Amino acid sequence: MSDLTLLQLLLANLALLAGACLQGVAGYGIGTLSAPLLFLISPTLLPAPLVLNATVLTVLMLIRNHAALEVRQVRFAIGGGVSGAVMAGITLTVLTPQGFELIFGALILTGVVLSVAGLRPELNARNSILAGAASTYMGTITAVGGPPIALIYQNQKGPLVRANMSAFFLLASFLSLAALLASGYLGQKELQLFITTLPGVIAGFLLSALFVNRMPFEWLRPIILTIAAIAGTAALLRGLQAF
Repeated sequence: MSDLTLLQLLLANLALLAGACLQGVAGYGIGTLSAPLLFLISPTLLPAPLVLNATVLTVLMLIRNHAALEVRQVRFAIGGGVSGAVMAGITLTVLTPQGFELIFGALILTGVVLSVAGLRPELNARNSILAGAASTYMGTITAVGGPPIALIYQNQKGPLVRANMSAFFLLASFLSLAALLASGYLGQKELQLFITTLPGVIAGFLLSALFVNRMPFEWLRPIILTIAAIAGTAALLRGLQAF
């Protein structure tokens, strides 16, 4: 069914379980935590299989947190997401496998820098458009779209963050999937990998219900960013070695 071993599939499901649980608690995180781990397990797990899994997770998140949704705020980020998906699709069509590893590593490290930079942009229309474009561009190529959009929601309350970011991620995922399909990065192999790793996402989402409002995200943040930095650096080195 896939070129992955049973051990790799088990590790991939565990990585997705951890990422889905984190997103269920904090509103984002499946990309930031799971993508670097999946890359280290096997680059074939990215980006399409993770984007498909993230789409399912955002549907579940939106159902759970729909009462706190404020559509007016999300529409600007979604508008920016359209341009981000188009740019990502164009980028993917010209990338070689080595080029993909280079840009994957660079974007992962960019996400880490954004997360630790201490920036506090206001939640307004302009910043939402810019964050939406950056998030969808990064999310399409690496499945890590959380850091840009998280910056503008960092001072908002938990239920609002989880609902609005889930609404954005859902529509951004559809845009990303369209770009991946058009650029040849989404096919039967990716669908098979998605199906075999979906149980980890479902389990992580169900587990997150036990930790909502009980697990401070800041406790996990240094660990998550360290994992992302290691994987981003590894991707860059692998890409550079091919040249």
